[in-house]
Amino acid sequence: MNFLRKLLTPSVVTLLLIKRLGISLFCLFLTRIVFFAANNEAFTGVSFSDFLYGGWFDLITISLIMLPFWGLYLFPIRNHYRNSKVYHLFFRGLFHIVNSALLLFNLIDVEYFKYTSKRSTADLFSFVGTSNDMSQLVFVFVKDFWFLIVLFVGFIFLVDFLYRKTERKIEEVNFVYWKAILRFFVWSSILLIIGRGGFGLRPTGIIEASKFTKVENTALVLNTPFTIVKTFGKKALNIKEFISLEEEQKLFNPVRETQPQNILPDQTNVLVLILESFGSEYAGLTSENSFTPFFDSILEQSLFFENGFSNGKKSIEAVPSILASIPTLMDSPYISSSYGNNKINSLATLLKKEGYSSAFFHGATNGSMRFDGFAKQVGFDAYFGRKEYGNEKHYDNTWGILDEYFTPWSARKMSELKAPFLASLFTLSSHHPYYIPKDKLKYTLEGPEPICASLSYADYSLRLFFEEAKKQPWFNNTLFVLVADHTPSTSSAFYNKRTQMYKIPIGLYYPSQPNLLKKRESKVFQHVDIMPTVLDLLNIQTKYYSFGASCFNNEFENEALVYLEGVHYAFNENKMLSFSRGKARNLYNHNSGKIYEQDSLLFYKKEVEMIEDKMKAIIQRYSRDLIQNQTTVD
Repeated sequence: MNFLRKLLTPSVVTLLLIKRLGISLFCLFLTRIVFFAANNEAFTGVSFSDFLYGGWFDLITISLIMLPFWGLYLFPIRNHYRNSKVYHLFFRGLFHIVNSALLLFNLIDVEYFKYTSKRSTADLFSFVGTSNDMSQLVFVFVKDFWFLIVLFVGFIFLVDFLYRKTERKIEEVNFVYWKAILRFFVWSSILLIIGRGGFGLRPTGIIEASKFTKVENTALVLNTPFTIVKTFGKKALNIKEFISLEEEQKLFNPVRETQPQNILPDQTNVLVLILESFGSEYAGLTSENSFTPFFDSILEQSLFFENGFSNGKKSIEAVPSILASIPTLMDSPYISSSYGNNKINSLATLLKKEGYSSAFFHGATNGSMRFDGFAKQVGFDAYFGRKEYGNEKHYDNTWGILDEYFTPWSARKMSELKAPFLASLFTLSSHHPYYIPKDKLKYTLEGPEPICASLSYADYSLRLFFEEAKKQPWFNNTLFVLVADHTPSTSSAFYNKRTQMYKIPIGLYYPSQPNLLKKRESKVFQHVDIMPTVLDLLNIQTKYYSFGASCFNNEFENEALVYLEGVHYAFNENKMLSFSRGKARNLYNHNSGKIYEQDSLLFYKKEVEMIEDKMKAIIQRYSRDLIQNQTTVD
C-alpha cells in the first residue's frame, strides 16, 4: 500500500504538469462563458451543473488533445535535463501550439453556432477545404468578428503569463530509472482513462452530453475541440448539387403535414417493438421457413407490409430511422456521426405536444449503441435498461438481460407510465452470440443458421411479453408497431443480394379491434415511413420533418432508400436502382425470386431517369439539411 501511495503521490514534475493542464482547463472554462454570453438565447434553464459537466468534457478534451504535451513531459529523464533552456522553450512552444488550437476552435463557435445551432465538428474542415469562396470569406470574418481575434490574442498573452508562473528549477534527486518508468505508466494511464471518459463500455462521445443536461443545452456542455476530435476521420457529408433547388422541391420535400385517418380512437397508446434481426428470411409471413410462429400470428391480424425494408444494416441505424424518420445515408451511423447532436423531431417530441409520456426500453447494458443518449436527445422521458432492471441473475453474460425476463418486466413498467404513452421496446436475445438458456431449448426450433434457434427463442419471449401485456390496463388501447431492426447475417446467396438484404417484416396491430387495420399490403414500406403512418393513425394534426411518408397519404411514394459503402439503393414496387458518384449504375428486379438477376438499366431508360432524379433530390436535401442542422419544421 505504501508503495502504491508513493506512485500515486504527484512528484514535483507531475504537480507542474497538473498546473499547466489546469491552465488549459481554466481557458476552456472562460471560452465557455464567452460562448454562453454570446448565445444565451439559444439555451433554456441553464444551471451551474451545466458548467460543471462542461468542465468534465473539457477535462476529457485536454487529456486527449494535450497527449503530445503531457506524454513527452512525463517521459522519465533526469531533472538536470529538465532545467535546460532548450527544454523550457520546447515545452512552452508545444503547450502554446496545442492550447491555442483548443482556444481557436472554441472561439470560432462563439459566432458560428448562431448559424448551425450546434458545435462544429470535423465537417468544418470539409467546408473550409471545399468552399471556393473561402479566400473572400476570410476578410469578411476578420471584418465582422475582429473582436474574436482580439480575444484570441488576449488569451494567448494570459496563457503565456500563467505558464511562466509555473516555470521553476527542479532540484536534482536520487534518480531510480525503473521507479520513474513505473510512475510514468501510472500517471499516463490515469490521463488516458480520463481521456476516454472513464471506464464505460465505449469512450464518451458527443451524444453522451444529453445525459447530463437538457437536449437544448448540450452545445453548452460540449466544447468544439471535443466534437471535432470525436468526428475526425468519420466521413462527413458534402453538400450535393445534382439538380436545381426548384427541381428538388418538386421531387421531394421532407416537410410534411399529417392526414388524420380517424380509424383508431384519439389518445391511443403507441408501443414500437423493435425486434433484433427478425429479417424476412426467417421471420414473418413471407418466409418459407419461418422460425417465429407467434410473431407470424400477430402479423396475420395486422396491417402487414410484405415488402417492408429496413433503412440500414445495423441496430444503431434502425433506431433514428424508426423513431425519428432520419435514415443513415452516409458512412457513419446517424447516432454516432457528426450530426448526431442535430435538432430533430421524433415520435417522442411530436407526441409530447399532445400530452403523451414516453419511455425507451432496451435490456442491454446502459450505454450500448448509445441508445440511452439518443433516447434523451429525441425527447423520451425515461430510459430503462439493464441497470434499471436490477437483477443480474437474468444477465446473458454478453449483451444484457434475456428477453424472456426483460420484456414481461417492461410490460409491467409501462403500466406506470402516464397515459397516453409512447413506448419503444428493443429486444436483444436474437443477437450474436445467440445465447439460449438450456432450460429453454425445448421451446426453440433448429434451422440452417445458428440464428434460427435464437429467433425462435426471441419469438417465445415475445409470446411471454404479450401474455403479460394482455393483463395490463393499457393493452386494448394500444397501437403496436412490430418491426425488425435489420436483416440477420446469412450464408444464403439469395438473401445476401443487395435486392434482398434489407427486406424485413413490418406490422401495425390494434388488439381490441384487429379488423380496423387487418390487411396484407404489397406497397414498399420502409423504416422512415413508420413515424408518419403512426401520426396519421393517432389523428394528430401537425407539420413535421420526415424522410418517409404515411402509407395513408394519397401521394405515398411506395419506395425505400438505403446506403451502403458509397452506393445508394432505391427500391420501388419491383425495381432496385443503384446510384453512385452522381449517376445510376444498375437496375434489378427485387421481386423475381431469382438468385442471379440480369441488369436491366439500359431497357428502362425513362423509369431509371425518374428514379434517379428522385434519388438526387433526396440525397441533395439530406446532405444540405444535416450539414446546416435544418431537420425540423421549427
